Amino acid sequence: MSHASLYALNIILALMMFGIALNLRLADFQRVVRYPKGVVVGLITQFLALPGLTFIATYYLPLPAEIELGLLLVASCPGGSFSNIMTYLAGGNAALSVTMTALASSLAAFFTPFNFILYSSLNPVTAPLMAEIAVPAEQIYAIVALVLALPLLLGLAVGRWQSDWAAKVEPGFRYASLAALYGFVAIAIWQNWQALQASALIFIWAVIAHNLLALGLGYGASRMVGLDVADRRAVTFEVGLQNSGLGLGIIFTFFADLGGMAIVAAGWGIWHLISGMTLCGLWNRGDRRQSATVESP
Repeated sequence: MSHASLYALNIILALMMFGIALNLRLADFQRVVRYPKGVVVGLITQFLALPGLTFIATYYLPLPAEIELGLLLVASCPGGSFSNIMTYLAGGNAALSVTMTALASSLAAFFTPFNFILYSSLNPVTAPLMAEIAVPAEQIYAIVALVLALPLLLGLAVGRWQSDWAAKVEPGFRYASLAALYGFVAIAIWQNWQALQASALIFIWAVIAHNLLALGLGYGASRMVGLDVADRRAVTFEVGLQNSGLGLGIIFTFFADLGGMAIVAAGWGIWHLISGMTLCGLWNRGDRRQSATVESP
């Protein structure tokens, strides 16, 4: 991509985060006091367990280096706003979901670059590629801060002091963000179509297995600590539905020549929509059956 295109991409990512933050309030961060167990297990699973287990999987599985880098990057990204929508539709604790997304987006300014750089450097398959590209760590931190932390703070400020305006424009930002995300996905697939055709099964199964790992971690961890059904659903979606748009932004900025990374992140952007809707449908069907059983004489 040209420098102008990269600037435009990062501006769009920043606007996406700004739009998400317009709907956040200070209470969303303070709500951690009401749901301490859910928030803690969600964030620990998101930023420690998922990247760590992804590293172990990529260490032992014979995957191409670009695919392993893509999986490590996606695992290092925070949950996206799509998790809030799925939690709401699945009858989960939407307030807990919003709280985790707000905190995760804030913490990601540090943890996303840290986890990605750490694990990609420890992996013997990806380490030579990272050394060859030699992207300074401070540049990745700067980009993530500019497209996550700064827009989040601005969005919170505007939402607080211009609440009426924020309420009017927030739905437009939401739909524009979704369109932008799938625009990035389309660009990534189009630019790397030949590579996708050559190894489609590897990419598909790597993305599906990784997403199942993320969803399973979220559900398993929340169940292990005894969260109720609504909270388990919120944590499952927060851990299992990643901000692949952020991942694509990092890839296009620093790893534009690594098509495999872009395909993995783009594949996540498509697949987590499918897996999220499927899981939501299964849970809703189970709820209806349980309700019918309770109401039957």
